[in-house]
Amino acid sequence: MKTPIIRVLLAFGNGMPDDTLITFARSVHTLLYGAAGFTNIPVTAVILEAAIDAFATAKAAQASGGKAATAEKNNRRSELVALLKQLAFYVQVASNNDLAMLLSSGFEAVSTNRAQVPLAKPSVLRVVTGMSGEALVTLSAEKASRGSEVRVAEVDASGTPGPYRPVVSRTSSRNIPITELVPGQLYAYQGRNFGGATTYSDWSDVIIQRAA
Repeated sequence: MKTPIIRVLLAFGNGMPDDTLITFARSVHTLLYGAAGFTNIPVTAVILEAAIDAFATAKAAQASGGKAATAEKNNRRSELVALLKQLAFYVQVASNNDLAMLLSSGFEAVSTNRAQVPLAKPSVLRVVTGMSGEALVTLSAEKASRGSEVRVAEVDASGTPGPYRPVVSRTSSRNIPITELVPGQLYAYQGRNFGGATTYSDWSDVIIQRAA
């Protein structure tokens, strides 16, 4: 059987909300330039960071700037997306059909597996700080899953989680954004995958971490 070609998912190009695009781009900026095996990257970290900051600034100014500010925001978004596409095609070639290497860049892969098999209980692999009041949660993934969900709850002084907030769903198990966190507050994180024959996996073990 011919091995399928692993391709970079270009979902950031169209339809991705502005704030999600900023979070995604910052994740690529954080992960790609420190990942093993990627050399001679065609867009420097400085250029990508400048494009992210320019788009974020234009996005913030849009609320009170009228049509001109909206046009400026759209221009800065187009510039950022163009850089991300350039990086995505580079990563696809450089990773040489190695899924783990591709994912280490911060980009996602197009799924090539739709098998309906039971989903195992995932693990929370990491919780890292994103923008202010934001955490990015990464779960262990399975080829049969079609997406992931994360939920979060405040933890009281006794170490007991309170009520969980509504889940946050994404088509990827990587860098799922949890927002509106209070710095210094302890939070409990859990995740699960969905798809496959069991529809949902069991919830992962709880990970408790203080918001930065």
